[in-house]
Amino acid sequence: MTTPLTELTGVRHPIVQTGMGWVAGPRLVSASAQAGALGILASATMAPDRLRAAVREVKSRTDAPFGVNLRADAGDARTRVRVIIDEGVRVASFALAPSRELIAELKDAGVVVIPSVGARRHAEKVAAWGADAVLVQGGEGGGHTGEVATTVLLPQVVDAVDIPVIAAGGFFDGRGLVAALAYGAAGVAMGTRFLLTSDSTVPAAVQARYLEASVRDITVTTKVDGLPHRMLRSELVDSLENSGRAAALLRAVRHAASYRKLSGLSWARLVRDGLAMKHGRDLGWGQVLLAANTPMLLKASMVDGRTDLGVMAAGQVAGLIDDLPSCAELVDRVMDEARHTLRSLSAVT
Repeated sequence: MTTPLTELTGVRHPIVQTGMGWVAGPRLVSASAQAGALGILASATMAPDRLRAAVREVKSRTDAPFGVNLRADAGDARTRVRVIIDEGVRVASFALAPSRELIAELKDAGVVVIPSVGARRHAEKVAAWGADAVLVQGGEGGGHTGEVATTVLLPQVVDAVDIPVIAAGGFFDGRGLVAALAYGAAGVAMGTRFLLTSDSTVPAAVQARYLEASVRDITVTTKVDGLPHRMLRSELVDSLENSGRAAALLRAVRHAASYRKLSGLSWARLVRDGLAMKHGRDLGWGQVLLAANTPMLLKASMVDGRTDLGVMAAGQVAGLIDDLPSCAELVDRVMDEARHTLRSLSAVT
């Protein structure tokens, strides 16, 4: 199935595996890429040297195109961009809108730039700055999310920009892919669906929690880092929702110290990243400090398997997923379902 996404990136199928922190490592990314999707390596929780090693590991596993996801507001974003360019990575995706200068630097080196956005005006801005495509996530998506549903946000963005649009938030099968294409998208991006594969490194006990969840077991909270964050409801989430400000700040300081040690970042770099995060947002300093919770709380579940100590970012589609196929099986299934759906629609008169 050829679309502007497949033509732009060189992948076989119009499917993107999103760059989920602690989840989208070399094993999942290479399996997704080998299956014909666009695998995206999550780099925000990696030091630059580890990022370079991870990119090389993916390249050793597959010759297929893949991408790297960056935090545009990170103090070392330009260093990470240089790693992407030096290592010949095909795609750079961004969790936040990159600057005009970063886009130009990547494009001059032949890297495809695909920022993620949650609003039409953000899509218009990065398109004007030269982005090659844009990934738009509706409120159904996992992790940091907005309030506008994909079915409302997607057509808004498709009508507003003249670059390929990738739809995210609520997709898990071939019917969803066809629906996104009907709206004018060039493909779909899926996070939770790829997290729940046999190629995912997420511990089995954590995957079981996702598979057991109903759509009502997925909630949005601001208590993790001050921003709306969609995740599985758990005892810890309930505790965070009910905790006082002093306890929350103490927890944030503790996790910030752990993240600093793990990432190798200095306190000065963490402060600079906090300033970047605060810029342009109506966040108090307490909320900026709370943002230090996110990497370590996610790691506790996604790496260490401690659902009692960590949080589990999840799209609402987790409540509709009940199996763990390989990436190859998943992508083949989605494409078979999409072709079947298209044939069924062609019979409608």
